[in-house]
Amino acid sequence: MIFLLEDDGTIRNFVEYALNGAGLETRGFERPSEFWRAVDRETPRLILLDIMLPEEDGLEILKKLRARRETRKTPVIMLTARGTEYDKVLGLDNGADDYIAKPFGIMELMSRVRALLRRTEEEGVPEDIVLGALRLSPAGHRVTVEGEDVALTNKEFALLRLLLTKPGSVFTREKIVSEVWGADFDGESRTLDVHIRTLRAKLGPCGDLIRTVRGVGYKAEV
Repeated sequence: MIFLLEDDGTIRNFVEYALNGAGLETRGFERPSEFWRAVDRETPRLILLDIMLPEEDGLEILKKLRARRETRKTPVIMLTARGTEYDKVLGLDNGADDYIAKPFGIMELMSRVRALLRRTEEEGVPEDIVLGALRLSPAGHRVTVEGEDVALTNKEFALLRLLLTKPGSVFTREKIVSEVWGADFDGESRTLDVHIRTLRAKLGPCGDLIRTVRGVGYKAEV
């Protein structure tokens, strides 16, 4: 799914219609608040991002996307009326993968979207991680237990993936929080415990693969 954050309804509807018609499944958002709610539910394949937006500036949104584990490597194309060389450099330096100034041609946009998707998705598809009857597919953002799909939130998926990267190794609470929530997370320490408890429940018979190491953190092992 491609996410498009653009407050101009005419541009948003036109781009969304054109990309969907070309087989590039796209969902448009008018406001950053709507966009963030969707990102919390699903990690997009690619993001088309305007700069001049209500509620929140596009460059600030880009910085937040690059700070989040789930969207750190998600390709982003800036779509904006700011077409000076300085603005382009600013966008690229803040983590954008491409920059298209308005007005733009839809054929050029689709070409750049396809090229960026092709480049990023061919760079390497991570292998599935298997532990007992539990399988995690990073490429498909999918988790199965005994062959049955398990629905996880982005944070639960990131937490499980981290633990499965080194089965048997202990991850400290500080390391887990830093990797999954970010180094600047200032929430309650119970947030991790709540997510572990919910994750274990969702994994059913594989929930006991996640072990508590008292006074240290957590690990995953058979």
